[in-house]
Amino acid sequence: MADAIKMPDLGSGTEEGTLLNWLKQVGDTISPTDVIAEVESDKATVEVPAGVSGTITQLIGQPGEVLKVGAIIGYVGASGEKPGAEDASAAPLPAAAEPTQQTSANANTNGTAQPAPQAEAVDGDLPDGVRASPVARRLAAEKGIDIKQVKGTGPNGRIVREDVEKFTPSAAPSAAPARVPAPAAPSAIPAPSFGDIPTNDDVEIIEISRLRTTIARRMVESKQQVPHFYVTSQVNVTPLLDLRKQINATLDDEHKVSVNDLVIKAVALNLRKFPNLNSHYYGDKIVRYKRIHIGMAVALPDGGLMNVVAKDADKVSLSTMAAQNKAMIARARERKVKPDDVQGSTFTVSNLGAYDVEHFLAIINPPEAGILAVGTAQKVPVVNEAGEVVVENRMKVTISVDHRVSDGAEAAQFLQELKKLIENPLQLLV
Repeated sequence: MADAIKMPDLGSGTEEGTLLNWLKQVGDTISPTDVIAEVESDKATVEVPAGVSGTITQLIGQPGEVLKVGAIIGYVGASGEKPGAEDASAAPLPAAAEPTQQTSANANTNGTAQPAPQAEAVDGDLPDGVRASPVARRLAAEKGIDIKQVKGTGPNGRIVREDVEKFTPSAAPSAAPARVPAPAAPSAIPAPSFGDIPTNDDVEIIEISRLRTTIARRMVESKQQVPHFYVTSQVNVTPLLDLRKQINATLDDEHKVSVNDLVIKAVALNLRKFPNLNSHYYGDKIVRYKRIHIGMAVALPDGGLMNVVAKDADKVSLSTMAAQNKAMIARARERKVKPDDVQGSTFTVSNLGAYDVEHFLAIINPPEAGILAVGTAQKVPVVNEAGEVVVENRMKVTISVDHRVSDGAEAAQFLQELKKLIENPLQLLV
């Protein structure tokens, strides 16, 4: 029996992605870790691993199709094996498909063409007569570029995001046709009416990007449906900064540890004592996780956020975790991540310390039960136990907690224990 290849979880509540290209073909032998395709989500280009091993007997989907998370996108088996009737009928149709007939992705190993998935065309039947990905159309609309002027480098001359990003007006024909605006992306939530949108010369109208739409939808859902409460504490990070200096003196650049790495390690170790906060809320049930995966909010260069995940952050060594975090953050900022980078977060840390932010409140990433907001370490005068005024590096941390899962006393105890770990950081090395 053939095994199915499925669209992986793309993270952060993303429900679908646009297939960019296949990196493997029918007849290729693959292992579970082999990357077989690239998919564009709301936030990044994601490399799709096979997840299974064997010989590819079928690939379902053409570049440009919008595929649902969890949908079957191919099959593997023994060489020459075909998916059984039960397998084939179980494959969900793509959310949208471009009406091209390329038999290589819809044929078995004997070369017999399989029926192409019947689905609605992407953005209509080639709007304006131009073959372009949905992402390229949206980006062109945001930049005010006539999509007809852009030369496509994708399959069959398809215009992809990189083509729009590299396009310069000087490359356009002198008598270019008037730009037809692309349809506006659907609103994430019903927006309140403030009357007609101003259209005079004093304003600039910005179309909402797919990324910003997703962030808006999830954050409004969180604030409306999750009863947040907040607890703040101030921590002396002088010992932590001293320890970091000593550690980094012995490490190469790849493994050097950041303050954020140390905070993530402290949070992960602390969650061992507070498993209730390492939980997800599912209405009538709370799912308590035995492993601790810390999400890190990463600011993207062109706006928006993406969470990458430090897996088993309580167990992985600091230097190894630092190297892994650096690699994931770099991929996120390049908008090219692996599914494992963005999957499985059980608790999140949002650190704005690099932006000279003293204190802020973070919005919970549902279904998680909490998120820790970390501010800037600042030198402040402090009266010690001997009554002397000394200068210490102090940092404010605020935990946001879902009141359906936990209460104020537990959140306060969590910060008390976190403070002990940070102010006695040698415990992070044990």
